Amino acid sequence: MTQVHDIRKQFFEKGKTISQIHRETGFDRKTIRAYLSKQDFNQDIKPPAKPLFPSLEPYMACIDGWLAEDKKARKKQRHTAQRVFNRLKKEFNDFKLSYRTVASYVSLRKKEIFGKNRSYLPLEHIPGEAQSDFGDCQFYERAKLYDGNYLNLSFPSSNKGYLQVFKGENAECLLEGLISIFTHIGGVPSCIWFDNASSAVAKVLKEGKRNLTDKFLQFKAHYGFEAVFCNIGAGHEKGSVEAKVGYHRRNMLVPVPRFDNICHFNISLLALCEEDGHRNHYRIEATHNDLFAKDKLALLKLPASPFDASRYERQKTNGYGKFILDGLYEYSVSPKYADCHVMVKITANTVAPIDESLREITVHERLYGAAKQSSMNWLPYLTQLARFPQALKYTGIYKMLPDPLRDYLESLSKSQKGKVLSAIAKFSEQSTFEAAVDTVTEALQYQITDIDSLTNLHSWLNPTVAPLKPIKLSPMVPELQKYAPQLSLYDRALSKAGER
Repeated sequence: MTQVHDIRKQFFEKGKTISQIHRETGFDRKTIRAYLSKQDFNQDIKPPAKPLFPSLEPYMACIDGWLAEDKKARKKQRHTAQRVFNRLKKEFNDFKLSYRTVASYVSLRKKEIFGKNRSYLPLEHIPGEAQSDFGDCQFYERAKLYDGNYLNLSFPSSNKGYLQVFKGENAECLLEGLISIFTHIGGVPSCIWFDNASSAVAKVLKEGKRNLTDKFLQFKAHYGFEAVFCNIGAGHEKGSVEAKVGYHRRNMLVPVPRFDNICHFNISLLALCEEDGHRNHYRIEATHNDLFAKDKLALLKLPASPFDASRYERQKTNGYGKFILDGLYEYSVSPKYADCHVMVKITANTVAPIDESLREITVHERLYGAAKQSSMNWLPYLTQLARFPQALKYTGIYKMLPDPLRDYLESLSKSQKGKVLSAIAKFSEQSTFEAAVDTVTEALQYQITDIDSLTNLHSWLNPTVAPLKPIKLSPMVPELQKYAPQLSLYDRALSKAGER
């Protein structure tokens, strides 16, 4: 620009010709004319070239595969750059690249697919205060996909957080999740912020007042904490947990979790939260666990006895000994309790009818979802029928039995039916009712009718290996010396193979 300015000054201010400027400066005449005729001196802005990541090439296919798989997952349950970086370190022993390189590539690829950024405002809070909120997620339990939820409890002072996964977002899930976290950290927050979910709030009144549910009032009184509720539609008032909901999903629920038991998975999540606490705070030079020590000093003591978060309802059973819960879900009890009222204990994960002595008659996994569903526990029915096998064909339960089991019972004599029903009940208790039916189906093919053969067949189809503890040897038992075989002896013997 200095040269352009000098050429224009010599021509327009000093009156020199193009030839004179050419001789003095050495610039080509076409270049001089171009500078003199130029009208627009705005800077030419060129878009940056698409960055290349040669060092990431061995891992690009893997990263692209994870991001492509995210299309099948919920929007909020997809990989972040940090999650991709952590997985690469864990799954590739030779991975030595920096987080910045991975983040740059993931950002570029995600913009091509999703293209959305998010930011949060920092909030200040006193130690011992917490915020609670639910998030939604998907997970597989025993290979079945659930559209579930997870409870988050965040401590804004230290930014420490905990989560527990559930199949719903009801009062039992809220209370059981909080109890698990209270027990794990060994105390109760002095104050907890909530939204206005029906699991705690029965009705929102004027001037910010709330009518709380009886169960939540009992829970609050039992643990002694103060409950604060946000204004309607003002989730930013508990911004710490709002951010923690997203953080937990991205870092602990991606990829979509798969497990066999939700209770065991929740225990592992608490351990994962403690491990996550070793990272540094985003603003303060300390780890989350270090800062959480101040939160723990401000916690209230746990009560002497735990709180029973279960819901109890009185239900009327039909002629098959079944009842319907929440208008959608049908559960079995026992033929003994047909056409009567039973008390039902309902937790976040189970539904258990109880008898007059408050003992569980049977236990079902709690059903969730918008469609009608049923859960059948055959063990009480089989046990009852084994006592009265002659009445089997005249009960409504007989029609409910699977076809293979009905066909098998038809082939038995009157004296055999009771024994076989007892054996099938035993099989169901040892494994599952479905496994017992599979045994009966196989027995039909071999025309097996005696109990011993049926028992052996079930053991063969459903093998179990008893866990054996290692044997502790007495100090008097000498240790075996290391044996070095003399292979030359074997070679000499094999060389004579075929000789007589």
